[in-house]
Amino acid sequence: MKRGMKFLGFVLFISILTAGYAAAAKEFKPAPDFKLQDLYQDIFKLSDYKDKQPVILFFWASWCPFCQNELKVLNGMYAGLVEDGTMLLSVNVGELPDTVDKFTRSYHLSYRVLLDRDTSVSRSFGVQGVPTYMLIDKKGRVVFEGNYFPQKEYKDLITGKNE
Repeated sequence: MKRGMKFLGFVLFISILTAGYAAAAKEFKPAPDFKLQDLYQDIFKLSDYKDKQPVILFFWASWCPFCQNELKVLNGMYAGLVEDGTMLLSVNVGELPDTVDKFTRSYHLSYRVLLDRDTSVSRSFGVQGVPTYMLIDKKGRVVFEGNYFPQKEYKDLITGKNE
């Protein structure tokens, strides 16, 4: 009986040690820098935000019904994101400026819409489909990527409390 308990204790110790090591070893990849124009032909460069504020990139297309819903949700969240010191940049993937402009006017979006006309930025981030979110911390690292906005944990992700 004692031998079994010792073995179980050893297994538990190794599990805790391994879990702690895995958490400590978590590394985030640096976000690829880019330069994109918005609908007003202003240039946005991702590296301009490094060491200043976290950035949420939202990759989307007008034909995507899930994207349409997320655009509305983000519009409602935008003031709170600004208050938190987070920059929101929505990145339209592969559509013509006229199409994007007409679409976004109907949604009355409060935030910037960047145009990734040739999809090079989307590809550099490994975007496989839309909608896709990328959260980038102040250090310029991708700390989250997914098809949903991590509402509950996003503040911990962008501030580094998840490390």
